[in-house]
Amino acid sequence: MTNAQLRKHLPNKFISLLIYIWHLIRGVSLKKNVIIYPRVKLLRYPRNINLMNNSIIKSGVHLCPCNKDSKISIGENTTIGFNTFIYSSKKITIGNDCLIAPFVYIVDSKHQFKLNNKINTQDNIEEPIIIGDDVWIGAHSIILPGVKIANGAVIAAGSVVNKDIPANAIYGGVPAKFLKNRK
Repeated sequence: MTNAQLRKHLPNKFISLLIYIWHLIRGVSLKKNVIIYPRVKLLRYPRNINLMNNSIIKSGVHLCPCNKDSKISIGENTTIGFNTFIYSSKKITIGNDCLIAPFVYIVDSKHQFKLNNKINTQDNIEEPIIIGDDVWIGAHSIILPGVKIANGAVIAAGSVVNKDIPANAIYGGVPAKFLKNRK
């Protein structure tokens, strides 16, 4: 079952169909009833993006598999909010029925910074990110490499998640800390 409020103000169906067809031609894996708003950027390797049934990608979103082997997968009935950036150097998986608020940043790689080497010449460290089903990530949150967010978790707005989050837990802050469990 989908949240009617989220689907109440979708873009024009004809425009949505044109955008859908354009991204299909580009090789994006799109399942049924995927809605991609205007001004979404599916960057670099669009063939490595998988959008499942009824997912919604709102304006200003960047989905970027950064190399030929990296993957981004968005689950069924998941909504990615306005101006969210998801950059994958390895693999980012977002489950079913998730709400990703506006201005969220999800990245699965980080720079090394060993002394006596220029930072911009050092290899990135890549660690996959897995976000389970029924997860809500609040606005302006940052999800860092290697994090696993279990089913039913909630991340408070403005949080920086740098460690795994257990099922049905609410975390918030910088860095994100346990606040309470969902009831």
